[in-house]
Amino acid sequence: MTALVSERLAKRASRHVKERIIEAILFAAAAASVFITLGIVYILVSESVVFFRQVSIIDFLTDTQWTPLFDDAHFGIMVLLSGTAVSSLVALGVAIPLGTTIAIYLSEFATPRNREIAKPILELLSGMPTVVFGYFALLFVTPLLQKLMPELQGFNLLSPGIVMGIMITPIISSISEDAMRAVPMAMREGSYAMGATRLQTAVRVVFPAAISGIAAAYILGIARAVGETMILAIAAGMQPNLTWDPREPAATITAFIVQVALGDLPHGSTGYQTIFAAGLTLMLFTLVFNIIGFWLQRTYRERY
Repeated sequence: MTALVSERLAKRASRHVKERIIEAILFAAAAASVFITLGIVYILVSESVVFFRQVSIIDFLTDTQWTPLFDDAHFGIMVLLSGTAVSSLVALGVAIPLGTTIAIYLSEFATPRNREIAKPILELLSGMPTVVFGYFALLFVTPLLQKLMPELQGFNLLSPGIVMGIMITPIISSISEDAMRAVPMAMREGSYAMGATRLQTAVRVVFPAAISGIAAAYILGIARAVGETMILAIAAGMQPNLTWDPREPAATITAFIVQVALGDLPHGSTGYQTIFAAGLTLMLFTLVFNIIGFWLQRTYRERY
């Protein structure tokens, strides 16, 4: 009997050791992501401080020209912010309604067979290289839009924005559908018992109940749109143009970073340091969207 008890205690102790090891590994993984984020912030801030010692932050925020690589250099980040904002808004205008509609269909209306067919197709679309989307926007979508709008230029923000919306639709639809399917069936049955249709139940019951997961999907979609590079570098023209018209060409923050990173500028020059100031601006731009998303998520969660 004593030997049996000792054996059980030994197994229990070994199990505790294994659990401690697993906890330590999980903690290290979580801490690594935090340290990587802090490292990125440190690099952007420290290099941006060097840049702002040479360029006034007031000029950086208020100048309406962006020509850091010219002899007559101007550093108006608003030029790149306008292109980033317009292309992202066009993409979200396509992806949010389309992705939400697909999520409602897959969650509430699709048969299991249709869902098994549609989900892999959406995942395949999300895994396609962005270079392919860029040439699709330039060589197919732009000529198609020019038939509807003859004044549309060959390089513009509208075409890559639409294609970006198509690209991030699977992200929004997949996460939103998972959130809606997690809503308890009792809520649907209660709605049906009150005489509501499937569409009314989906829109007025399931959607508000899953708003926290859906808001997370929207936030990820926004971050994906703001950080997209190759589609805009190929189809938007990479012309530093301060415009809020999606029919015109423009440059975005990510496209400019690619342009400078592939150039011959010496490390430490003012032109090279602009990529860190632009990267810091992009990070803050994304942070603003995340804060708005979390605020909306909290507001709707308290309401419903």
